[in-house]
Amino acid sequence: MTSPKHPADPPMKARRPYLLRAIHEWITDSMCTPHIVVDAGMAGVEVPRQFVKDGKIVLNVSWTATANLRLTNEGVSFSGRFGGTSMAVTVPIAAVLAIYARETGQGMIFSDTDVDPAGPSGTSPEPPQGPSPDGPPPAPRPASPADVRRSKFKVVK
Repeated sequence: MTSPKHPADPPMKARRPYLLRAIHEWITDSMCTPHIVVDAGMAGVEVPRQFVKDGKIVLNVSWTATANLRLTNEGVSFSGRFGGTSMAVTVPIAAVLAIYARETGQGMIFSDTDVDPAGPSGTSPEPPQGPSPDGPPPAPRPASPADVRRSKFKVVK
Protein backbone atom coordinates (compact mmCIF):
# COMPACT_ATOMS: atom_id res chain seq x y z
CA MET A 1 0.00 0.00 0.00
CA THR A 2 1.35 3.42 -0.86
CA SER A 3 1.16 6.38 1.45
CA PRO A 4 -0.71 9.47 0.30
CA LYS A 5 1.27 12.18 -1.47
CA HIS A 6 2.15 15.17 0.67
CA PRO A 7 3.11 18.53 -0.83
CA ALA A 8 6.57 18.19 0.75
CA ASP A 9 7.25 14.80 -0.90
CA PRO A 10 9.88 15.05 -3.64
CA PRO A 11 8.70 13.97 -7.10
CA MET A 12 9.68 10.42 -8.00
CA LYS A 13 11.79 9.73 -11.06
CA ALA A 14 10.56 7.41 -13.79
CA ARG A 15 11.12 3.72 -12.96
CA ARG A 16 11.68 2.39 -16.48
CA PRO A 17 15.38 3.28 -16.94
CA TYR A 18 16.29 1.89 -13.52
CA LEU A 19 14.31 -1.31 -14.06
CA LEU A 20 15.80 -1.66 -17.55
CA ARG A 21 19.37 -1.44 -16.22
CA ALA A 22 18.63 -3.81 -13.33
CA ILE A 23 16.99 -6.47 -15.52
CA HIS A 24 19.76 -6.09 -18.12
CA GLU A 25 22.37 -6.74 -15.43
CA TRP A 26 20.41 -9.68 -14.00
CA ILE A 27 20.03 -11.30 -17.45
CA THR A 28 23.73 -10.75 -18.24
CA ASP A 29 24.87 -12.08 -14.86
CA SER A 30 22.69 -15.15 -15.48
CA MET A 31 24.75 -15.83 -18.63
CA CYS A 32 21.77 -15.11 -20.89
CA THR A 33 21.25 -12.69 -23.78
CA PRO A 34 19.19 -9.54 -23.08
CA HIS A 35 16.80 -8.41 -25.80
CA ILE A 36 14.57 -5.34 -25.78
CA VAL A 37 11.26 -4.88 -27.57
CA VAL A 38 10.99 -1.39 -29.08
CA ASP A 39 8.03 0.59 -30.37
CA ALA A 40 9.63 1.63 -33.67
CA GLY A 41 6.89 4.15 -34.41
CA MET A 42 7.73 6.49 -31.54
CA ALA A 43 9.49 9.79 -32.20
CA GLY A 44 13.27 9.65 -31.84
CA VAL A 45 13.63 5.91 -32.54
CA GLU A 46 16.53 5.24 -34.91
CA VAL A 47 16.63 1.56 -35.82
CA PRO A 48 17.08 -0.41 -39.07
CA ARG A 49 13.57 -0.11 -40.53
CA GLN A 50 13.91 -3.23 -42.69
CA PHE A 51 13.74 -5.35 -39.50
CA VAL A 52 10.62 -3.66 -38.06
CA LYS A 53 7.57 -5.95 -37.91
CA ASP A 54 4.12 -4.77 -36.83
CA GLY A 55 5.63 -1.49 -35.67
CA LYS A 56 8.06 -3.20 -33.29
CA ILE A 57 11.65 -4.39 -33.39
CA VAL A 58 13.52 -6.75 -31.08
CA LEU A 59 17.14 -5.75 -30.42
CA ASN A 60 19.94 -7.82 -28.90
CA VAL A 61 21.47 -5.50 -26.28
CA SER A 62 24.14 -7.85 -24.96
CA TRP A 63 27.62 -6.45 -24.39
CA THR A 64 29.01 -8.78 -27.07
CA ALA A 65 26.45 -7.82 -29.75
CA THR A 66 26.81 -4.06 -29.28
CA ALA A 67 29.54 -1.44 -29.24
CA ASN A 68 29.34 1.59 -26.95
CA LEU A 69 26.13 0.37 -25.29
CA ARG A 70 24.61 3.08 -23.10
CA LEU A 71 21.57 2.54 -20.90
CA THR A 72 20.75 6.01 -19.59
CA ASN A 73 17.71 7.65 -18.01
CA GLU A 74 16.91 9.13 -21.43
CA GLY A 75 17.26 5.98 -23.53
CA VAL A 76 19.31 3.18 -25.03
CA SER A 77 22.01 3.79 -27.60
CA PHE A 78 24.65 1.61 -29.21
CA SER A 79 26.34 0.73 -32.46
CA GLY A 80 25.38 -2.63 -33.91
CA ARG A 81 25.60 -4.67 -37.08
CA PHE A 82 22.44 -5.45 -39.00
CA GLY A 83 22.75 -7.62 -42.08
CA GLY A 84 26.50 -6.94 -42.08
CA THR A 85 26.10 -3.15 -42.00
CA SER A 86 27.08 -1.12 -38.95
CA MET A 87 24.44 1.29 -37.67
CA ALA A 88 24.00 3.66 -34.74
CA VAL A 89 20.83 2.80 -32.80
CA THR A 90 18.98 5.27 -30.59
CA VAL A 91 15.88 4.37 -28.59
CA PRO A 92 14.19 6.85 -26.24
CA ILE A 93 13.34 5.21 -22.91
CA ALA A 94 9.59 5.59 -23.54
CA ALA A 95 9.93 3.41 -26.67
CA VAL A 96 11.35 0.42 -24.72
CA LEU A 97 8.34 -1.82 -24.19
CA ALA A 98 10.03 -4.85 -22.61
CA ILE A 99 13.32 -6.58 -21.82
CA TYR A 100 13.75 -10.35 -21.68
CA ALA A 101 16.34 -13.14 -21.83
CA ARG A 102 16.39 -14.84 -25.23
CA GLU A 103 17.16 -18.23 -23.70
CA THR A 104 14.42 -18.32 -21.04
CA GLY A 105 11.87 -15.65 -21.98
CA GLN A 106 12.09 -14.25 -18.46
CA GLY A 107 12.06 -10.50 -18.16
CA MET A 108 9.74 -7.55 -17.74
CA ILE A 109 7.05 -5.81 -19.75
CA PHE A 110 6.89 -2.12 -18.89
CA SER A 111 3.71 -0.17 -18.20
CA ASP A 112 3.01 3.41 -19.23
CA THR A 113 3.54 4.58 -15.64
CA ASP A 114 7.13 3.30 -15.69
CA VAL A 115 8.07 6.19 -18.00
CA ASP A 116 6.50 9.19 -16.28
CA PRO A 117 5.02 8.65 -12.83
CA ALA A 118 3.59 12.18 -12.95
CA GLY A 119 1.38 11.28 -15.91
CA PRO A 120 0.96 13.09 -19.22
CA SER A 121 -0.01 16.42 -17.66
CA GLY A 122 3.17 16.55 -15.57
CA THR A 123 1.30 16.41 -12.27
CA SER A 124 0.88 13.43 -10.04
CA PRO A 125 -2.59 11.98 -10.02
CA GLU A 126 -4.51 12.74 -6.84
CA PRO A 127 -5.42 9.74 -4.70
CA PRO A 128 -9.12 9.18 -4.08
CA GLN A 129 -10.39 11.33 -1.20
CA GLY A 130 -12.76 8.80 0.33
CA PRO A 131 -15.10 5.98 -0.50
CA SER A 132 -16.98 6.17 -3.75
CA PRO A 133 -20.72 6.90 -3.65
CA ASP A 134 -21.35 3.22 -4.32
CA GLY A 135 -19.20 2.20 -1.35
CA PRO A 136 -16.00 0.18 -1.46
CA PRO A 137 -15.93 -2.81 -3.77
CA PRO A 138 -16.16 -6.16 -2.01
CA ALA A 139 -12.88 -7.97 -1.50
CA PRO A 140 -12.44 -10.90 -3.89
CA ARG A 141 -12.87 -14.24 -2.19
CA PRO A 142 -10.83 -17.24 -3.23
CA ALA A 143 -12.92 -20.09 -4.61
CA SER A 144 -10.65 -22.66 -3.00
CA PRO A 145 -7.51 -22.74 -0.82
CA ALA A 146 -5.48 -23.31 -3.99
CA ASP A 147 -6.59 -19.88 -5.28
CA VAL A 148 -4.90 -18.15 -2.32
CA ARG A 149 -1.47 -18.79 -3.86
CA ARG A 150 0.22 -16.05 -5.85
CA SER A 151 -0.48 -15.99 -9.55
CA LYS A 152 2.39 -16.75 -11.90
CA PHE A 153 3.60 -14.47 -14.67
CA LYS A 154 5.42 -15.69 -17.72
CA VAL A 155 6.63 -13.65 -20.69
CA VAL A 156 5.44 -15.26 -23.91
CA LYS A 157 7.50 -14.71 -27.02
